[in-house]
Amino acid sequence: MPAQDEYVVEILCDVGLISHEDLQRAREKAKTENLGVVNALIALGCVTQKDVSKALASQFGMDTINLADYRVPDEVIALVPKHIARRYKVIPVYKHDNTLTVAISDPLDVDTVDSLRYILKLNVEPVVAAQDEIQQSLIRYYGSADDTVENMLQDITEGEVDLDVARAPQTKLEEVTETESDAPIIKLVVLLIMEAFRNRSSDIHIEPLANRLRVRYRIDGVLHEVDNPPKRLQPAIISRLKIMSNMSIAEKRVPQDGRIQIPVMGRSLDLRVSCLPTNHGESIVMRILDKTSLLLGLSDLGFFSDDQEKMEKIVASPDGIFLVTGPTGSGKTTTLYACLNAINKPDRKIITVEDPVEYQLSGINQVQVNPDINLTFAAALRAILRQAPNIIMIGEIRDLETANIAVQASLTGHLVFSTLHTNDAPSAVTRLIDMGVKPFLVASSVRAIMAQRLVRKICRQCREPYKPTDYEMQMLKLDPAEVAKTTLYKGRGCPDCAKTGYRGRTGIYEIFEVDEEVRRLVYERVPSNVLRAQAREMGMRTLREDGVRKVMAGITTPEEVISITQGDES
Repeated sequence: MPAQDEYVVEILCDVGLISHEDLQRAREKAKTENLGVVNALIALGCVTQKDVSKALASQFGMDTINLADYRVPDEVIALVPKHIARRYKVIPVYKHDNTLTVAISDPLDVDTVDSLRYILKLNVEPVVAAQDEIQQSLIRYYGSADDTVENMLQDITEGEVDLDVARAPQTKLEEVTETESDAPIIKLVVLLIMEAFRNRSSDIHIEPLANRLRVRYRIDGVLHEVDNPPKRLQPAIISRLKIMSNMSIAEKRVPQDGRIQIPVMGRSLDLRVSCLPTNHGESIVMRILDKTSLLLGLSDLGFFSDDQEKMEKIVASPDGIFLVTGPTGSGKTTTLYACLNAINKPDRKIITVEDPVEYQLSGINQVQVNPDINLTFAAALRAILRQAPNIIMIGEIRDLETANIAVQASLTGHLVFSTLHTNDAPSAVTRLIDMGVKPFLVASSVRAIMAQRLVRKICRQCREPYKPTDYEMQMLKLDPAEVAKTTLYKGRGCPDCAKTGYRGRTGIYEIFEVDEEVRRLVYERVPSNVLRAQAREMGMRTLREDGVRKVMAGITTPEEVISITQGDES
């Protein structure tokens, strides 16, 4: 109705429902809040939606109906399918001979009536009802307006699957036609993604097993199984996802990678998709790329004040190498992005080389590795150095050539950020030496190394005081006197955290700063346990010790810290 607002306003004035003063107030509100004038009148309380409907119905000689007081027979509801009623926002009221009376909210919308006549093959006569009453009736007669995977699976369990529609070439949700968007498989795939997003999932796993198709969401680092589609839908679901991510549906023997970009709940959602052939079909994993991590600063990573001061000093260094270590999924990339955000200034040139480039960073030059054309980390780095950058970020140091170029760059006045896969911070030194980098070069170039893990945070909605067990006290070396002076917490489990007791994650960190004594030990090629002992003497906190601080602060639980830091023997 916004397009005909002026016409509707004229009718409301003619029948005396609004005054000139009401109209002026509504125009001002509409202008400031980007509303239609009629919606502004309703928001101000000058008229109700029912008043507007009655005035329009009277103007066009149409009847009105109060749906709240009317019970529509089931056989009449069955005449209009659920998806048609929701799409056109109509409620069938009664049927006489070949004429179906339907309730609509906008008498000016003649296109809806014409479309219903064509779709239903019936003569359609409209009556007018308030928009909010129609919305409530849609829920009353057709169920919740929000589709869920569970409802969708119930709808299609006994239906036939149209593989031709599932393989339609559209790759973006907004390009799917109305006919295709009604196809059960297309709706199911979109709902799987939407439900994962609603549940704060980082990954969606679709795994073909011998007798079923398993779907799991990774939420706060833990996999949770959800309602599984029937096994017979496996080919259609996999085909649809491959089409959406620009993969070849004809190729089922080799792994493939792709990306999906779709709008979900008012946001543009990016998914990195991996397809892997298995014994029982192709397994799909979709990583949901959370663009909010682009906005994180060092203060958002979960550092305590002393560790944050160390980090601010490290990222302000004019040169040298700063390494972040940890297993896949421990948040290393997010930490590096936060470091770059902290030093991304107009007077500094920053270039990154990544595999893949997951997020576009404003003001930063990013290079995508492409082995197919021999654009490796090492090849990209050699070219990057000719671009005269101040700061370089390398997605991962994987081989000797990349490591040597990174070291040379740091020794010639560049600040280099990168990652390594090691269990703790001191082990990164021996890892570089094992790669073949000369010890004196490692000692001269590395400024600091940080190991990190992610632990789940206690849900704030259901947390309650908790007394640690004797085992937890022993494993975390908790001081009974300190525990007695503070309150530890644990999540009871509530709908807000899906009954897990946890919501969100934060980091625990082990920061190893390289000083003159450490450089001497590195030059002498001492084993990593000696380096670790020296780092402990210098005051380095281990991952478990930092986790204990977060337990004492009521951020996470003893159980979580013990499970994440099993390898920490200190």
